[in-house]
Amino acid sequence: MNTKATRKPLSSNAKREVFANLARIGTALSSATRIEFLELLAQAERSVEQLANLTGTTVANTSQHLQKLRQAGLIVGRKQGLYVFYRLAGDEVVALLSAVSRVGETYVADVERILRLYFAQKDELEAVPAKELLERARKGLVTVLDVRPAEEYAAGHVPGAINIPIHELKKRLKELPRRREVVAYCRGPYCLMSYDAVSLLRGKGMKARRLEAGLPEWRLAGFPVEQT
Repeated sequence: MNTKATRKPLSSNAKREVFANLARIGTALSSATRIEFLELLAQAERSVEQLANLTGTTVANTSQHLQKLRQAGLIVGRKQGLYVFYRLAGDEVVALLSAVSRVGETYVADVERILRLYFAQKDELEAVPAKELLERARKGLVTVLDVRPAEEYAAGHVPGAINIPIHELKKRLKELPRRREVVAYCRGPYCLMSYDAVSLLRGKGMKARRLEAGLPEWRLAGFPVEQT
Protein backbone atom coordinates (compact mmCIF):
# COMPACT_ATOMS: atom_id res chain seq x y z
CA MET A 1 0.00 0.00 0.00
CA ASN A 2 1.31 3.43 -0.93
CA THR A 3 1.03 5.46 2.29
CA LYS A 4 2.17 8.61 0.52
CA ALA A 5 -0.93 8.59 -1.62
CA THR A 6 -3.27 8.44 1.37
CA ARG A 7 -1.43 10.95 3.51
CA LYS A 8 -3.23 14.29 3.82
CA PRO A 9 -1.17 17.35 2.95
CA LEU A 10 -0.33 19.65 5.82
CA SER A 11 -2.24 22.89 5.90
CA SER A 12 -0.15 25.96 5.19
CA ASN A 13 -1.82 27.47 8.24
CA ALA A 14 -0.96 24.58 10.56
CA LYS A 15 1.69 26.56 12.39
CA ARG A 16 -0.70 29.44 12.94
CA GLU A 17 -3.35 27.04 14.19
CA VAL A 18 -0.89 25.67 16.75
CA PHE A 19 0.10 29.18 17.81
CA ALA A 20 -3.56 30.18 18.13
CA ASN A 21 -4.17 27.29 20.51
CA LEU A 22 -1.01 28.04 22.45
CA ALA A 23 -2.26 31.61 22.81
CA ARG A 24 -5.20 30.24 24.80
CA ILE A 25 -2.70 29.32 27.49
CA GLY A 26 -1.38 32.87 27.51
CA THR A 27 -4.93 34.20 27.80
CA ALA A 28 -5.61 31.85 30.70
CA LEU A 29 -2.52 33.19 32.49
CA SER A 30 -3.46 36.83 31.91
CA SER A 31 -5.29 37.03 35.25
CA ALA A 32 -3.60 37.28 38.65
CA THR A 33 -6.57 35.46 40.17
CA ARG A 34 -6.21 32.52 37.80
CA ILE A 35 -2.49 32.26 38.54
CA GLU A 36 -3.35 32.21 42.24
CA PHE A 37 -5.84 29.40 41.58
CA LEU A 38 -3.10 27.42 39.86
CA GLU A 39 -0.80 27.90 42.84
CA LEU A 40 -3.52 26.58 45.16
CA LEU A 41 -4.38 23.65 42.91
CA ALA A 42 -0.69 22.73 42.77
CA GLN A 43 -0.99 21.93 46.48
CA ALA A 44 -4.15 19.84 46.50
CA GLU A 45 -7.39 19.17 44.68
CA ARG A 46 -10.07 21.71 45.59
CA SER A 47 -13.70 22.52 44.91
CA VAL A 48 -15.02 25.74 43.42
CA GLU A 49 -16.33 26.77 46.83
CA GLN A 50 -13.00 26.11 48.54
CA LEU A 51 -11.09 28.19 46.00
CA ALA A 52 -13.62 31.00 46.35
CA ASN A 53 -13.19 31.04 50.13
CA LEU A 54 -9.40 30.95 49.95
CA THR A 55 -9.15 33.86 47.54
CA GLY A 56 -12.11 35.99 48.54
CA THR A 57 -13.64 35.60 45.08
CA THR A 58 -17.31 34.95 44.51
CA VAL A 59 -18.34 31.44 43.54
CA ALA A 60 -19.68 32.71 40.21
CA ASN A 61 -16.42 34.47 39.30
CA THR A 62 -14.41 31.50 40.50
CA SER A 63 -16.37 29.21 38.18
CA GLN A 64 -15.73 31.52 35.24
CA HIS A 65 -12.01 31.67 35.92
CA LEU A 66 -11.81 27.90 36.27
CA GLN A 67 -13.56 27.38 32.96
CA LYS A 68 -10.90 29.48 31.22
CA LEU A 69 -8.16 27.43 32.86
CA ARG A 70 -9.94 24.23 31.89
CA GLN A 71 -10.44 25.33 28.29
CA ALA A 72 -6.71 26.04 28.07
CA GLY A 73 -5.98 22.50 29.27
CA LEU A 74 -4.25 23.64 32.47
CA ILE A 75 -6.66 21.98 34.91
CA VAL A 76 -9.05 19.05 34.95
CA GLY A 77 -12.18 18.56 37.01
CA ARG A 78 -14.24 15.74 38.44
CA LYS A 79 -17.75 15.77 39.83
CA GLN A 80 -18.50 14.33 43.25
CA GLY A 81 -22.10 14.64 44.28
CA LEU A 82 -23.11 18.27 43.99
CA TYR A 83 -19.53 19.54 43.88
CA VAL A 84 -16.86 19.80 41.19
CA PHE A 85 -13.23 19.36 42.27
CA TYR A 86 -10.30 20.64 40.23
CA ARG A 87 -6.61 19.81 40.05
CA LEU A 88 -3.70 20.65 37.77
CA ALA A 89 -3.61 18.74 34.51
CA GLY A 90 -0.01 17.69 35.24
CA ASP A 91 3.38 18.72 36.57
CA GLU A 92 4.02 20.49 33.28
CA VAL A 93 1.75 23.26 34.55
CA VAL A 94 4.07 23.74 37.53
CA ALA A 95 6.99 23.90 35.10
CA LEU A 96 5.10 26.51 33.08
CA LEU A 97 4.51 28.69 36.13
CA SER A 98 8.16 28.34 37.15
CA ALA A 99 9.25 29.42 33.67
CA VAL A 100 6.94 32.44 33.75
CA SER A 101 8.36 33.36 37.16
CA ARG A 102 11.95 33.15 35.92
CA VAL A 103 11.19 35.31 32.90
CA GLY A 104 9.39 37.84 35.08
CA GLU A 105 12.19 38.00 37.63
CA THR A 106 14.77 38.46 34.88
CA TYR A 107 13.06 40.82 32.46
CA VAL A 108 10.12 42.53 34.17
CA ALA A 109 11.39 45.45 36.21
CA ASP A 110 8.37 45.60 38.53
CA VAL A 111 8.77 41.94 39.51
CA GLU A 112 12.47 42.43 40.28
CA ARG A 113 11.66 45.56 42.28
CA ILE A 114 9.03 43.81 44.42
CA LEU A 115 11.35 40.88 45.12
CA ARG A 116 14.19 43.21 46.06
CA LEU A 117 12.20 45.63 48.21
CA TYR A 118 9.80 43.22 49.88
CA PHE A 119 10.93 39.62 49.82
CA ALA A 120 14.63 40.35 50.32
CA GLN A 121 13.81 42.50 53.35
CA LYS A 122 11.87 39.65 54.95
CA ASP A 123 14.80 37.25 54.72
CA GLU A 124 18.28 38.25 53.65
CA LEU A 125 19.76 34.77 54.18
CA GLU A 126 20.15 32.49 51.17
CA ALA A 127 17.40 29.89 50.90
CA VAL A 128 18.19 26.17 51.16
CA PRO A 129 18.30 24.35 47.79
CA ALA A 130 16.08 21.26 47.56
CA LYS A 131 18.98 18.83 47.04
CA GLU A 132 20.81 20.15 50.10
CA LEU A 133 17.66 19.87 52.21
CA LEU A 134 17.10 16.26 51.14
CA GLU A 135 20.66 15.29 52.02
CA ARG A 136 20.62 17.06 55.39
CA ALA A 137 17.19 15.73 56.31
CA ARG A 138 18.24 12.15 55.57
CA LYS A 139 21.22 12.62 57.91
CA GLY A 140 18.96 14.00 60.64
CA LEU A 141 20.68 17.38 60.62
CA VAL A 142 17.56 19.51 60.14
CA THR A 143 13.89 19.58 61.03
CA VAL A 144 11.70 20.09 57.97
CA LEU A 145 8.66 22.24 58.72
CA ASP A 146 5.61 22.38 56.46
CA VAL A 147 3.57 25.47 57.36
CA ARG A 148 0.75 24.93 54.85
CA PRO A 149 -2.80 24.00 55.87
CA ALA A 150 -3.31 20.40 57.00
CA GLU A 151 -5.24 19.36 53.86
CA GLU A 152 -2.35 20.46 51.64
CA TYR A 153 0.13 18.58 53.80
CA ALA A 154 -2.02 15.45 53.59
CA ALA A 155 -2.10 15.64 49.79
CA GLY A 156 1.69 15.59 49.61
CA HIS A 157 4.71 16.74 51.62
CA VAL A 158 8.47 16.44 51.98
CA PRO A 159 9.26 13.09 53.63
CA GLY A 160 9.58 13.42 57.39
CA ALA A 161 8.25 16.98 57.45
CA ILE A 162 6.35 18.18 60.51
CA ASN A 163 3.12 19.98 59.70
CA ILE A 164 2.36 23.03 61.79
CA PRO A 165 0.17 25.52 59.90
CA ILE A 166 1.56 29.02 60.15
CA HIS A 167 -1.34 30.33 62.26
CA GLU A 168 -0.64 27.60 64.85
CA LEU A 169 3.15 27.88 64.91
CA LYS A 170 3.49 30.33 67.81
CA LYS A 171 1.47 28.05 70.11
CA ARG A 172 3.21 24.84 69.03
CA LEU A 173 6.86 25.80 69.15
CA LYS A 174 7.55 23.12 71.77
CA GLU A 175 7.01 20.48 69.08
CA LEU A 176 10.21 21.58 67.32
CA PRO A 177 13.67 20.48 68.53
CA ARG A 178 15.47 23.63 69.66
CA ARG A 179 19.00 22.42 68.98
CA ARG A 180 18.42 21.54 65.34
CA GLU A 181 18.08 23.94 62.43
CA VAL A 182 14.55 24.24 61.06
CA VAL A 183 13.93 24.56 57.31
CA ALA A 184 10.42 25.80 56.55
CA TYR A 185 8.56 25.57 53.28
CA CYS A 186 5.10 26.38 51.94
CA ARG A 187 3.37 26.70 48.57
CA GLY A 188 6.05 28.19 46.36
CA PRO A 189 8.70 30.88 45.89
CA TYR A 190 6.27 33.76 46.51
CA CYS A 191 4.43 32.19 49.43
CA LEU A 192 4.94 34.35 52.51
CA MET A 193 4.08 31.68 55.07
CA SER A 194 7.61 30.27 55.10
CA TYR A 195 9.08 33.77 55.45
CA ASP A 196 6.81 34.45 58.42
CA ALA A 197 7.71 31.10 59.98
CA VAL A 198 11.43 31.76 59.71
CA SER A 199 10.99 35.24 61.18
CA LEU A 200 9.02 33.86 64.13
CA LEU A 201 11.50 31.07 64.81
CA ARG A 202 14.51 33.37 64.67
CA GLY A 203 12.73 35.75 67.03
CA LYS A 204 12.56 32.86 69.51
CA GLY A 205 16.31 32.28 69.23
CA MET A 206 16.07 29.26 66.91
CA LYS A 207 18.18 28.67 63.82
CA ALA A 208 15.88 28.69 60.83
CA ARG A 209 15.91 29.07 57.07
CA ARG A 210 13.43 28.47 54.30
CA LEU A 211 13.39 26.09 51.36
CA GLU A 212 14.30 27.67 48.04
CA ALA A 213 10.84 27.02 46.58
CA GLY A 214 7.75 25.05 47.59
CA LEU A 215 6.29 21.56 47.48
CA PRO A 216 5.21 21.72 43.78
CA GLU A 217 8.75 22.64 42.68
CA TRP A 218 10.16 19.94 44.95
CA ARG A 219 7.91 17.35 43.29
CA LEU A 220 8.72 18.68 39.81
CA ALA A 221 12.44 18.19 40.46
CA GLY A 222 11.79 14.50 41.07
CA PHE A 223 12.38 14.48 44.83
CA PRO A 224 10.33 12.06 46.95
CA VAL A 225 6.90 13.07 48.26
CA GLU A 226 4.88 11.44 51.03
CA GLN A 227 1.10 11.42 51.53
CA THR A 228 -0.96 10.86 54.65
